[in-house]
Amino acid sequence: MRRFPCLAICAGLALTTFTAISAVPAVADYSLAEDNHAGSQIAAVEGVHGLPDHTRYTAEGQTLGHDVSGHQGAVDWNAAAGAGAKFVYVKATEGTGFTNPQFGQQYNGAHGVGLIRGAYHFGRPDVSGGAEQANYFVDNGGGWADDGKTLPGALDVEYNPYSDDKCYGKDAAGLTAWIKDFSDTYAQRTGRPPVIYTSTGWWTKCTGDSTAFGGSNALWLARYAPEIGPLPAGWAYQTIWQFADSGSLPGDQNYYNGTEDRVAALARG
Repeated sequence: MRRFPCLAICAGLALTTFTAISAVPAVADYSLAEDNHAGSQIAAVEGVHGLPDHTRYTAEGQTLGHDVSGHQGAVDWNAAAGAGAKFVYVKATEGTGFTNPQFGQQYNGAHGVGLIRGAYHFGRPDVSGGAEQANYFVDNGGGWADDGKTLPGALDVEYNPYSDDKCYGKDAAGLTAWIKDFSDTYAQRTGRPPVIYTSTGWWTKCTGDSTAFGGSNALWLARYAPEIGPLPAGWAYQTIWQFADSGSLPGDQNYYNGTEDRVAALARG
């Protein structure tokens, strides 16, 4: 039997193979993930402008807490509790390709000494969708339990550490839609909307000062200054204020806007 060269078929296969290879997305960069934590880029971009008057804020019924990540390594939780910590947020994930290697020691250790704790996700709108990242977060420690000791998960949205484009290559409408996608998916998975961590500066610059979340998501505000200052649009008050990037507790320092029983109320939902 005479054999004919497979000119058309082979050309088609070659074209198909080339197209498939060219469509493979670039691998996401997580080289900074170990050091990225809530406020790392806010401190770098917006600066540190002093500390609040602790006497004033504790006298007004604020509750002291902190947040940690793999950047802190293993935490001495007995020492943290002894220094006055009542609650803590622990970084669990970043994007869809990084989990905090210290998460178990930090999250379970905080619970072991009686702290109310929650997990947070460092958002990467440049690498995947909001829903995909919410699912990754929940699947890797970011869920919520109705046990009175677990805070709802938090979404950390701040300046992009991987690029000069601090808004992750998205316009205000695109970023607002990404945050909503994350929030809606997290709420569907856990029954609780996530807390949103941000700064007024980033929120204004990158979401166009969206008012879409003030009625549903608690605000965790970052501002390293003696006063809280203006809030992002849509929120009448902050639930948590991250007032310093270092202090008496491991990691960043926070005040919950209320007494300790109000922290427990947020945990209970």
